[in-house]
Amino acid sequence: MLKLKNNKKHHVHRKSEVSVTKSWCAMIPWLLGAAYINRQFLINVRNILLFFLDAIQTPFLFLIFIMSNPKSESVVSEPSDSEPSIPISYPIKTLSELESRSYFESFHYPFNKASSSVNNSSSSLPNRRRLLVCHDMAGGYLDDKWVQGGTNPDAYAIWHWHLIDVFVYFSHSLVTLPPPSWTNTAHRHGVKVLGTFITEWDEGKAVCDTMLSTKETAHMYAERLAELAADLGFDGWLVNNSISINMEVNLDPGQISNLKEFVAHLSLTMHSSVPGSLVIWYDSVTVDGKLNWQDQLNEHNKPFFDICDGIFVNYTWKEDYPRLSAAVASDRKFDVYMGIDIFGRNTYGGGQWNVNVALDVIKKNDVSAAIFAPGWVYETKQPPDFQTAQNSWWGLVEKSWGVLQKLPGVLPFYTNFDQGRGYHISVDGDNVSDATWCNISCQGFQPLLESVDPTNSIQVSVDLKEASYSGGGNITFKGSLEEQTYYESKIFQGEFLLNDLPIHFIYSVKSDGNSSLGLKLEYTSTSNKRASVLLTSRAVNRFSSKFSKIVMTREHKGLSSGWVINEGVVAMNGYTLTEIHAVCYGSNDNDETLASPSDYFALLGHITIKTSDYKSYFPVSSSWLVDGSCIKWTSDPLGSKTLDVKISWKLKNGQNFLFLKYNVYLVKLSKQDVGITLEDVKEYLGVAQVNCFYVSDLEVPSDTSSLKFIIQVCGVDGTIQELDESPYYQLEVEDP
Repeated sequence: MLKLKNNKKHHVHRKSEVSVTKSWCAMIPWLLGAAYINRQFLINVRNILLFFLDAIQTPFLFLIFIMSNPKSESVVSEPSDSEPSIPISYPIKTLSELESRSYFESFHYPFNKASSSVNNSSSSLPNRRRLLVCHDMAGGYLDDKWVQGGTNPDAYAIWHWHLIDVFVYFSHSLVTLPPPSWTNTAHRHGVKVLGTFITEWDEGKAVCDTMLSTKETAHMYAERLAELAADLGFDGWLVNNSISINMEVNLDPGQISNLKEFVAHLSLTMHSSVPGSLVIWYDSVTVDGKLNWQDQLNEHNKPFFDICDGIFVNYTWKEDYPRLSAAVASDRKFDVYMGIDIFGRNTYGGGQWNVNVALDVIKKNDVSAAIFAPGWVYETKQPPDFQTAQNSWWGLVEKSWGVLQKLPGVLPFYTNFDQGRGYHISVDGDNVSDATWCNISCQGFQPLLESVDPTNSIQVSVDLKEASYSGGGNITFKGSLEEQTYYESKIFQGEFLLNDLPIHFIYSVKSDGNSSLGLKLEYTSTSNKRASVLLTSRAVNRFSSKFSKIVMTREHKGLSSGWVINEGVVAMNGYTLTEIHAVCYGSNDNDETLASPSDYFALLGHITIKTSDYKSYFPVSSSWLVDGSCIKWTSDPLGSKTLDVKISWKLKNGQNFLFLKYNVYLVKLSKQDVGITLEDVKEYLGVAQVNCFYVSDLEVPSDTSSLKFIIQVCGVDGTIQELDESPYYQLEVEDP
């Protein structure tokens, strides 16, 4: 249920854009003055206003601003189906578009497929209480609509995936397709992703009249939705995505049987085409066709619950409703997701910084929770800044609900701590771009960092403005250390079952002066015997007794950027790696203890874990077919040109290897270029998660004779193909 509070959150408007008369404007403060306004009230007010407006034939735009984001544009323009342009994500707004399958003819369609390199399986949800997060961020399709990345380093993102089981991408369009960036990073962290199918207002009633006219039409539209999810990968072959149904209109009693057919057939089709997929019903229309939010699972909405995978209960429930819902659900109580509106609109506990109040009640009754609009932290600009406020808010969730997700336990494991936004981009310690950017697809596995505690001697954070070894992230350790001490911070937990093959740990460090950084590995045996191993590049005699084993790493120095690569080999056959901690300590050549507290600063750039026999495989350049299409040249009178081109690549033998991503570079060549190296002249263009990349408005100097687009393949273990061995597409510059 959408409720309005005087905090400016959503836009509700008619399609025609005309000015608001002064007399009607005067009503807006009265409407916004109410503490809580439910959707049915809005519908009634809207209908009354439209009646009078039609009577006096006065054009009118009825706007109620509930929340706005000054940095982002919430209106998504529908792109041309065939005209090439910068790839974006967008929803399907009409039933005719859904039926015609026109989305698959769009130029943007291939760019919107989720990556196949995510670490996930087709498993079902765990048999425990779960956390669903419905993003509902300022209308959706903001910075995240730019498939190849945007330019806002302060773009909204979520990085607390270890607390989430299911992520729903939400907007008020008929069919909300999750941007692939969200799908890619959620899958990487083991989180399922759902799109939204929603019918509301008068348009929604018309949709239902068509969609539910017969059993056959209900089945057909269900199959269209299942096809979209399976093909785009947000319920794809790596398992994870689904459709969330939110029917917010009154229905004729005769349509209910076909609505049940729609939900049941959608569930059946999704499950058969995408193992592990989900269909979740939103608590809205009841079994008698009335738009009547129940705020619990009961006899009025259970018939829908019985034919799908769960119910998202509306967020205005009372304290005993989770208990009552659990009783009705019986052995399916974990499929009941009790809603919590973080904006606090008549939600139990008030949401906002009291989200834990509702979570505690839900946890006590052992059902699942559904957090609605966690972007409240971002939209309302909670102090002191988004990064700090976001960590603090999710810290409340973690304290109440607990950690749900662990590392996938599959080797190789690689992370660069990237948050999917930042102020620069690095590749293997080489800074390739100083441009601001955002692209949630680029998120690496996120560390489990505790909320900032000013009493700690070392402050630990992801600092996007500090140097990066790969991507735009890092873990920054800053503070001071007392003599003969060390400081440790847990950064990961997981379940890596080790066999008889030695395990290689590779990590990058950049530090100042006397600051050293190692990794502590926590192991557990089948007999619950615990062991800890310290990976270190320096002797640590003064506290070596604190660990079961010390493993000296081999250092690889020489990078101009100051990064040092550490590599250590550990053999712990029969043990399970359960935790990884960063260990901060002081060092000098003689390993003397520090006489007084010393300033400490170090960056952790990446971690790779793989077996000793693992080696990345990069097909040779000649194995690839790289092509350019949609080529458009534009010239100016001075001889300079701009170029638009779509670059696509695939292996000639048709094989599909799993690669993490592709870095795209450009080399501008002139006839005078002799003996140059690619490293000297390469220009970083961006990153692709799929096998295509669109270059737009590329400026080409007048003395350029050809353009060489290099596609650098990146392995799942973080290794990259050498540029001179990478596939490329070379384009001769068009004569004037």
